[in-house]
Amino acid sequence: MLRGLPPCSESIADHSFGVTVTAMLLADEIKTRGVAVDVERVLRMAIMHDWAEALVGDLPRTAANYFGAEARANAEKQAFADMTKTLSEAVKEKYFALNEAYEKRECLESRIVKAADIIDLLVQILAFERAGLRGLDEFWESASRDFKLGGTAKNVVSEIISSILTERANLKV
Repeated sequence: MLRGLPPCSESIADHSFGVTVTAMLLADEIKTRGVAVDVERVLRMAIMHDWAEALVGDLPRTAANYFGAEARANAEKQAFADMTKTLSEAVKEKYFALNEAYEKRECLESRIVKAADIIDLLVQILAFERAGLRGLDEFWESASRDFKLGGTAKNVVSEIISSILTERANLKV
């Protein structure tokens, strides 16, 4: 919305679905190439990676600049706690552990989900640019992000991001 897109251009649900599908495809491709990946864990993380945003919204980078990344993280943590407060302790602990692993990027599965998050963003931005929208260059900066993936996983993600960047270059934005 800060870039002139109409409200509801993409909902959190739209984005979460896109990330989940992308994460599934990434995990399966990486696994097919011989790397051990817990695909169920990937899918669970992908589904819940932005749950808190359903309550706090998708805060833009400028919000973190003004409020600080810690305030944003605390708000999202509290929102996640509110969303899971009626669950049994065992289930709640499981979800908190998954969410924490995702936020810390402490395992291959969480890094795959973060890569899927960025790939989904890039695909969405490419679609907006194909529709004629401009002024979205800042979002392309995330294409060079280091996901701390190694070997095969890094290669798979790099191949996909490279193909998206090639598609954008063909637009002559």
